[in-house]
Amino acid sequence: MLYATGVLSDPWLGGKERFRLQPVLISQSQADQLRVAAERVGLIYHELSEIVVRHPELLDQFFNLTPWQKAMWLASEGRWHGIARVDLFICTNGAEDGRIRACEMNSDTPSGEAEAVLLNQLLHPFYPATIDPNEGFDERFWQMLVASHWARTGQDAEPESVAIVYPTDLPEDLSMIAIYKRWLEDRGCRITLGSPFNLGVDRQGRVTVLGEAVDLIIRHYKTDWWGERETIWTNQAPFPDPDPLSRELTLLLEAENEGRVTVVNPFGAVVTQNKFAMALMWERRELFSEQAGGWIAEYIPETRRLTAMGHEDLNRDEWVLKSDYGCEGDSVLCGPFIKPKDWQLALATAIPEHWIAQRFFEVAPIDDGLNAGAALPNYGVYLIGGRADGFYTRLSQKATSYTSVTAPTFIRR
Repeated sequence: MLYATGVLSDPWLGGKERFRLQPVLISQSQADQLRVAAERVGLIYHELSEIVVRHPELLDQFFNLTPWQKAMWLASEGRWHGIARVDLFICTNGAEDGRIRACEMNSDTPSGEAEAVLLNQLLHPFYPATIDPNEGFDERFWQMLVASHWARTGQDAEPESVAIVYPTDLPEDLSMIAIYKRWLEDRGCRITLGSPFNLGVDRQGRVTVLGEAVDLIIRHYKTDWWGERETIWTNQAPFPDPDPLSRELTLLLEAENEGRVTVVNPFGAVVTQNKFAMALMWERRELFSEQAGGWIAEYIPETRRLTAMGHEDLNRDEWVLKSDYGCEGDSVLCGPFIKPKDWQLALATAIPEHWIAQRFFEVAPIDDGLNAGAALPNYGVYLIGGRADGFYTRLSQKATSYTSVTAPTFIRR
């Protein structure tokens, strides 16, 4: 069934299943709580973006952005959002029991949409007493693109020619590229696939991808890859391609500024994707409104810049280390689940200007009769235009496992 979609071609990875047939079943009240939490986290980040607009000195003094990263943010004029995914966990243990925590929000290049939507579609007929929360995801995604295009160009015409720009040498997110292409072609769009190096401008000043003029670009190429690439470990070899994509960035930022093209997600995600954003929420709480401050305390684990903490403050059992733009296992170190010598080595070799420390929390294991007490659920809640619109649930056997199994997510009627 997965192969037959023509989108999900890798149901096994490294000899292990990526999906399971049994769904994660949540109650309507749980679904509502997760949606509310995700939307509130999105609002916190939006308020943060407005704070950085008012206090541009934070770009240097707090975020340590490179020149081209600052150019992306300043050119965006605060625009950062189209689609995002907030990763939520339900906690256990003592005072944290039942609390919802957001370990991060991927507002730059969120993925998993194909897996979330198609797995639910395939298996929902076998669970008729449930609601598929991802039904209609494609239409909501399209309406967000249309609204983004109107806001950027000032015209009420729908985009007709769309390009998806992504790292064409990496296969991980090809399913997402494929399903985006299908959704847009179903709505009459001409689709071009390419990388940043395929960008150009025609004689009429229109942005082109592989020579095809486009109205809108879906950007699935990370902001920190567009700018200068910096190492995060003192013992790390330099990147073979550390230079910014200055030609491509200049071309796009100028075209956006003049309303000749729309980019989703906007380049302002260079700030909201940076994990120092969560440190700002905790270290500079006075900059936020009273309401946002309450939501930060409720949903965001205590987060500090590594430069603001001494090694003696970082008890291995209490903290998780994360790099500023990292999204892979080698740049997330969960203290309670790694060896003491590895923790000390990480502290000794991490370049502090690129790292945060986040307070560890225990995740309540799922108890659904299948792997009772074993699977730890990560409820990824998508935000589309600020609204919670879909679930992408992954189950891991322990916090140190960066390979997880995707399960369909249904709501009990």
